[in-house]
Amino acid sequence: MEGIIIKGIGGLYYVSTKEEIVKCKARGLFRKENIKPLVGDNVLIELNDIDDMGYIMEIKERENELIRPPVANVNQSIIVFALKDPEPNLWLLDRFLLLSEKENLKAVIVFNKTDLISEEKLQAVYDVYKSTGYRIIKTSAIEDKGIDELKEVLKNRISVFAGPSGVGKSSLLNSIEPHLELKIGDISDKTKRGKHTTRSSSLLTLSFGGFVVDTPGFSSLDLNFIDENELEEFFPEIYESGIDCRFNDCKHNKEPGCNVKIELEEGNISRGRYENYLSFLEEIKNSRRY
Repeated sequence: MEGIIIKGIGGLYYVSTKEEIVKCKARGLFRKENIKPLVGDNVLIELNDIDDMGYIMEIKERENELIRPPVANVNQSIIVFALKDPEPNLWLLDRFLLLSEKENLKAVIVFNKTDLISEEKLQAVYDVYKSTGYRIIKTSAIEDKGIDELKEVLKNRISVFAGPSGVGKSSLLNSIEPHLELKIGDISDKTKRGKHTTRSSSLLTLSFGGFVVDTPGFSSLDLNFIDENELEEFFPEIYESGIDCRFNDCKHNKEPGCNVKIELEEGNISRGRYENYLSFLEEIKNSRRY
């Protein structure tokens, strides 16, 4: 039978087929070849009547493979940031977007908890990303705002939910699919940081089609895997503007004839996004020195 791995715990894998969810073990051959099945893998399984267990016989070729979280065949990333409680860290948001670009994932930005801030503040954050080309969805689980739009984006896709703890990922998923009954994390009054509630990656089945990966909240993202010469490719608006720079290898920092800086002064590129780009560029350069 064909199926997809929706959960893996302690060497056991739960495979969703058209008929049922089957508890499976992986063939020893995979261990010998140092291949580990991942959540999201499309697999072929055989049932064993003796122990009433399924066995993964084949793992089909992966479209992609993420390291954090460890999951395969994801179509898109839903990057969730709260507008308050906790305050949005746009420097961290840009790191999530950078990872999505690196993994060739379609990224969707979700600004959650819109009920906690004014329309003016919401617009100010929105303006930072309006020139990036990313789809932006404004949501509030309390007011049921943006839920239908989010459902439309998730339908018939495998999506990874990413973002810091406490931004409301589980609340949004519960609004989308109430039967999931995911545990909601509190926001610590002392630290204003979310308490982790999700402990492992798993695929959550959506009744209207598709899966989502609910993951532990991230706090950092290492940029060692990125070369400084390709960094601009992960900032769509900077890359597009950089085509018209005087020099082909322009880093958009101190070079003359830089079109990115012209677009920046004209307000077509967010200064915050540009400063984060320079921050990441410096970080990558420094990491190469050691």
